[in-house]
Amino acid sequence: MNHDNNDTHYLRTSCRACGGEQLEAFLRLGDQPLANSFPKSDAEFAGEPRYPLDVYRCRDCSLVQLLDVIAPEVLFRDYIYVTGTSDTIAEHNLSYAASVVSELGLGGDDLVVEVASNDGSLLGCFRKQGVRTLGIEPARNIAAMAREHGIDTIAEFFSSELARKVRMEHGAASAVIANNVLAHVDDTQDFLAGCRELLDTNGRVITEFPYLGDLLDRMEYDTVYHEHLCYFSVIALMRLYEAVGLVMQRIDRVPVHGGSLRVYATHKSDMSPDHARAVREMGDSERRKGYHTAEPYDRLAKAVQDNRESLLALLRTLKSEGKTIAAYGAPAKGNTLLNYCGIDTELVDYVVDKNPLKVGLYTPGTHIPVRPVSTLASDKPDYLLILPWNIADEIMQQQAEFAARRGKFILPIPQPRVIET
Repeated sequence: MNHDNNDTHYLRTSCRACGGEQLEAFLRLGDQPLANSFPKSDAEFAGEPRYPLDVYRCRDCSLVQLLDVIAPEVLFRDYIYVTGTSDTIAEHNLSYAASVVSELGLGGDDLVVEVASNDGSLLGCFRKQGVRTLGIEPARNIAAMAREHGIDTIAEFFSSELARKVRMEHGAASAVIANNVLAHVDDTQDFLAGCRELLDTNGRVITEFPYLGDLLDRMEYDTVYHEHLCYFSVIALMRLYEAVGLVMQRIDRVPVHGGSLRVYATHKSDMSPDHARAVREMGDSERRKGYHTAEPYDRLAKAVQDNRESLLALLRTLKSEGKTIAAYGAPAKGNTLLNYCGIDTELVDYVVDKNPLKVGLYTPGTHIPVRPVSTLASDKPDYLLILPWNIADEIMQQQAEFAARRGKFILPIPQPRVIET
């Protein structure tokens, strides 16, 4: 690895899954700011750091990944993404917890540990069902929110070393849950080894993360940002889990975040010597689709360029017609799209967001002001560009008043299009 002098950013030279060095860049999204680093004022614009956002494929094991790594202390110690602001995620959490409790037969004596537990929204759903919970969340400000909600939370970065300490203090877990975090860690094997370390003999490690197949099929390039270091296929996952003594018993496809996988794994043993047949069949299906070859990735790169041109053409046409355009939501994925496409205040007047931690700030790199959602009622823009397109149905329902006065929605992914409700 090549390290900068200040260790804020370094460049990997080997694959996280297999250690190989056969790494090939296929998608370059340019030098971009950190997607969750929102400037507080225009005085911060000039000094905003940018880092390469290039995506690589390992030709040895097929893991798709970033090699430019930002120190986790920079990314996650003070965080402004809060799980509990989305109705869609809230419903997802309720269903998730109910499913796990039912499947594993959890009760009051069982412990569920969530790694990267954010504000404790998911663990709160387990607590309502009488299960003991413990959160591990490195963002100190978000961990404090979780504690205010009654969720015992350790404000530390997760590792196999921390897992051993947690097990000594709290006992083994019946379930270790890691939602939308496996892709965020640089040492993926140590992370999974830590999950295994925490696990009871018959327990389950349950991970959930965006699926590479959906990124390819739906051209979800805005899923790429510096926090997301890996983009998992089942082919790559099998190799990673095997390396740390875990076997995957089941993989569910779930719609959240534009399409995710939920993986149930347990200790490799005489009773569970290999990944389940259905898991291996998913890997075989990926091979038939060529996920281990360059072709689908080259196709994605071309489609991403076409998307940028189409979206810019649409927005420029509307502005030339005198239309006003605002954006809804300031998610990390939206900032990747805005920066790659070069969309700033010449095309979008402002962004609205429900998260009070973002209101009053500016989008990274493009410096669009973030305002409260109530601005839409008073300002009445003609068009609303939905950046968190994965929850577009929820947003359009909430903005029924906007639609009633003939406001129109724009969805950017997979193809830019105007929606009139």
